[in-house]
Amino acid sequence: MDASGNSSPGLQCFQTPNETYSSLLDIPYFLCESLTALLSIVGNLFICAVILLNRKLRLATANYFLVSLAVADFFVGAVVIPCAQITDIGLPRYRPQLCLLMLCTLLVFTQASVFSLLAVAVERYISILKPFQYKALMSPRHALFIILACWLLAFASGILPLLGWHGPFPASGECVFKSIIQDAYMVYFSFIACMLVPLSVMMVLYGRIFLEVRRQIRKVAEGEVDLSAQERRRIIIRKELHTATSLFLLLFFFTVCWLPVHILNIVALVCPSCCIPNLFGLTTVILSHANSAINPVVYVFRMRSFRKAFEGALARLCYSSAVGTHAGSEIMPSTIVEEPPLRNTPLPGK
Repeated sequence: MDASGNSSPGLQCFQTPNETYSSLLDIPYFLCESLTALLSIVGNLFICAVILLNRKLRLATANYFLVSLAVADFFVGAVVIPCAQITDIGLPRYRPQLCLLMLCTLLVFTQASVFSLLAVAVERYISILKPFQYKALMSPRHALFIILACWLLAFASGILPLLGWHGPFPASGECVFKSIIQDAYMVYFSFIACMLVPLSVMMVLYGRIFLEVRRQIRKVAEGEVDLSAQERRRIIIRKELHTATSLFLLLFFFTVCWLPVHILNIVALVCPSCCIPNLFGLTTVILSHANSAINPVVYVFRMRSFRKAFEGALARLCYSSAVGTHAGSEIMPSTIVEEPPLRNTPLPGK
């Protein structure tokens, strides 16, 4: 990039979109974003449907937070990604208020997803470390209050650009995120306050959860006196590994998906003259949106009750297809074994 701020020939900077170059690069970008949107919509709709249609899952307070997370991630796929695709080509032109509204909508739902992840971590922490106080601390009313607070906080933080914290609109009239949403807002507020702080809190909470689960697993394994010491050790290692893997995946995907785009925002703020290749910029945007497609897999499909519900839904679907194909034949429906109701049962020794 030269002194005038123009990128060198053949290299398009993420901060200053160029229509000629962008039209070539946007083809894979639009395909990846569309696939991410589809996966987010389907996966999170399935989560909501399973919980709402299964009475036992619906009555579990813990699933209130999973529904909130799924709703936020659904809107990321259904609203945020289409808005990102539209603004990537500079639309709507010469309509600043509509442009700001679209960009703020994008920010609100992505922040709601992050805060919902934090709420899930808080609920898990209370469930495992304070099981006897769980019903008092996490009653349905309190859970709904926490969820409402998360969404209000996301709304309040996301509409700040609409209230005036934004840059000047380009003379071309294009609605471009990097031109209108200031790097100072994205770094100091969106990253530090609304991403780094929740991430730090989640790391502390999941660290405490892991230590407590490991302590309880050891107590349970040591109480199995009919097993040899070597067999008990294998049980401890296997269960600790599963617990560590689950908690590691939660933080790993969140960090991998969100950190790159914020690192680029920091670079853009600290070094305005630095040219960030457009390919890198769009890749980080896709990664941040992909977290909403990954969340249903990491947070829900690893849970036995949801796996059983998923298997039951597939069994019903297969049975319906079989009945439709072999109408009149004697086909017995598959037996669907329902999970026992989810309860917040304290760990042994608590």
